[in-house]
Amino acid sequence: MTQDTSPSNIRLELLSNPLYLSGVREFVSGVAKRLGFTEVNCSQLALAVDEAMANVIRHGYDARVDGKIWIEVTHQGDAKSGLMMKIVIEDEAKQVDPCTIKSRDLEDIRPGGLGVHIIKEVMDEARYEKRECNCGMRLTLVKRQAPAPPVSALSASSTPAPNSPKGSTNG
Repeated sequence: MTQDTSPSNIRLELLSNPLYLSGVREFVSGVAKRLGFTEVNCSQLALAVDEAMANVIRHGYDARVDGKIWIEVTHQGDAKSGLMMKIVIEDEAKQVDPCTIKSRDLEDIRPGGLGVHIIKEVMDEARYEKRECNCGMRLTLVKRQAPAPPVSALSASSTPAPNSPKGSTNG
């Protein structure tokens, strides 16, 4: 029997209701953790998806709670060889020119308006594009994690303190 090495896919469909944001954060973080992403990377993935979803709800659907949003999660690799998680968020909201999607000036200190900046800071890739059906947008997010160092490299790098009894036995 051959093992299937193609990436796993999970596809969710939900409405543009802000009540679902916490569930989506937990879902993304939980999947990332099970795949072997570090706690920091899990938090960054959840934060980026939360910001993206909030933007779709607020700006794309003008706070309507009945718009459709699809989230697809794909991953490759493992903690030993390196991980990659791709999250694609699609909607049927208004289309905008992807070149106009940007964060406000960071010198302009006030609440809100930093979602795009946060997404681009915490993700390795963030690509906005119009969907081909002439309705809605697609955001592709990619997060990579380098392979975990081998256990032998970790133990070799730890040096005992001077006069340490490491490795000695008392009889």
